[in-house]
Amino acid sequence: MSELRWQKSSFSGSNEGGNCVQLAVGADELRYLRESDDPSTIITTSTTKLRLFLLSAKAGEFDHLI
Repeated sequence: MSELRWQKSSFSGSNEGGNCVQLAVGADELRYLRESDDPSTIITTSTTKLRLFLLSAKAGEFDHLI
């Protein structure tokens, strides 16, 4: 997965290594997510599933977990 180009959210600030979630798009159109402080652990998902997760998180559907 070293060929992936990782991006971080603009909300993460300018800290180069800073603790943030990073996202990459593979040649296979899958989406890859990792935590900057543990880059060897990578979650793989589809575009549709990632979109649905983000919409759910924004809608507060996971707020009861914290």
